[in-house]
Parts: sequence; structure tokens; C-alpha cells
Amino acid sequence: MADQDHSDGSARYVFRVTFRLEPNVAGVTVEPAVFETTLYREADPPGEEGWLFFRDNLWRGELADADYFRELTEEVLDVPVRSVSFSELQTDEAYLEALRADIAAHLDEFNADTVDQVLSTFLGSSIRVVSDSDWQQ
Repeated sequence: MADQDHSDGSARYVFRVTFRLEPNVAGVTVEPAVFETTLYREADPPGEEGWLFFRDNLWRGELADADYFRELTEEVLDVPVRSVSFSELQTDEAYLEALRADIAAHLDEFNADTVDQVLSTFLGSSIRVVSDSDWQQ
């Protein structure tokens, strides 16, 4: 993420994924066959297409439809996925500020009275503010 424009800040969704390898040749096996990894999805800038990812996919810090999200993750990774879970939204201060402003401008769409209510309803307590030096690649 170091090369992207940081004018509206940076953020990414973090997921834990458990997948398995299934060789497609008879008589071939692998050990271990099950792996766990971390999947990062860049958060779209507030107000731009895709910025409502959190609203469309999360509920109280969990995946709203884990089976559907598992299927999507299988397509992205091209391996059989056993499970996927949401870990957190990693964000810098600038992105969080922009996100809060866009939520405030659209509170009626969230059926909420406050920005904090929206963030809690969809992200739970799974927001972690990080500095640029904390971004892990």
C-alpha cells in the first residue's frame, strides 16, 4: 500500500482464511493439506464505488453471510476454502476520518442516528488505527 495515493488515507479489511490443497492426480497426497493464511482486501475510498463493502458484508464485526463469502474467497484464491472470518479493518487516521464523514452524510441510508452506531453495527469493535510504518505487506 505504500505506493498508493494517501490523500484520503489507507485502509484494508483483514480476513483469516483456512483452505486445503486437493491434488487432482490419483495417488498424490500432500501433508499438511490444510493451511491458514491472512487475506487483505484494500478498502475503497469513502464515497467511491465499493466503499460500502463493510455495510454489504459485515454485521457486528462478523461476516453477515459466511457461506457466501467463503464461496467468493474460493473464487479469488482458486482453492477449496474451509472457513473465512473477518478480523479487522486496519485504517490510518485520514481514512477513518473520511469514512466517518461519508457515513455522517448518509446516516439515513444506514437507518442510524450516529456514525458510531453505524460503525458498531457493521464493524463491531474491529477497527484498528495504524500508522504508515505499521502497514504490513
